[in-house]
Amino acid sequence: MKLAEIIALLADAGVASPDWDARMLAAHVLGVGHMSVRPGTEVPGEVLALARRRAAREPLQHILGTAPFGPLDLAVGPGVFIPRPETEVLADWGARQVASTSSPVVVDLCAGSGALGLYVATQRRDADVTLVEKSAEALTWLRRNVETFAPRASIVQADVTDPAILPELHGRVDLLLTNPPYVPETGGLEPEVYADPHDAVFAGADGMSVIDRMTSTLAALLADGGLLGVEHDETTAEAVAAVLAGHGGFAEIATMPDLTGRPRFTTAVRRASV
Repeated sequence: MKLAEIIALLADAGVASPDWDARMLAAHVLGVGHMSVRPGTEVPGEVLALARRRAAREPLQHILGTAPFGPLDLAVGPGVFIPRPETEVLADWGARQVASTSSPVVVDLCAGSGALGLYVATQRRDADVTLVEKSAEALTWLRRNVETFAPRASIVQADVTDPAILPELHGRVDLLLTNPPYVPETGGLEPEVYADPHDAVFAGADGMSVIDRMTSTLAALLADGGLLGVEHDETTAEAVAAVLAGHGGFAEIATMPDLTGRPRFTTAVRRASV
């Protein structure tokens, strides 16, 4: 069987990127780089078996067992949110903000697989990084990734909407990054979205139920002048900015676009305590 047949199978199933997915599956089985695989490449039956799983809309990352995120290949599977490439924009922003800070204190709330916190940790080996996740299932994957990429990082199981979490870090955090649940409750999305844990994706009818309730936590943790970066739905950029402004503890609130120009991130600076 040639790879072109695998591509056709995935295209017929409605997979958004059949060429890429077929190449990644073939490269995984053959043990080669994806650039070595072409439509005319002969592939073994194992590739067809994996392609049938993908045609059933099982996420590619679950089949491969990893999700690329910048320089990291994060272990993922059922029970943890699959990091998306667009989140790399926020991760890179965060790493640049603390580039000149000595031993920065960094917190990743709603850490999931650890994408944001581990990205910064691998860029700044001297950083004091804490990753917070509530889900026991997600913590299994988070621990694996921390052990692989940043064994010095701390893991805490906690609810990010509780402003009393991490009392030892209150007022000390230089950089706080979060990719919380933010998708408005809806149907009709791509099937792969529903393979992620529901509570890691959806946040009420307006997508704001978690961000609304975690604002006090953000303010409690950040040091005066500490930096905040929040990922959110493109439809809620104004709402997120309004929540932060309404709290009164944040200044320089700004919306940051993703690589397609959509307003997907909000950044802010913690006001000095009075």
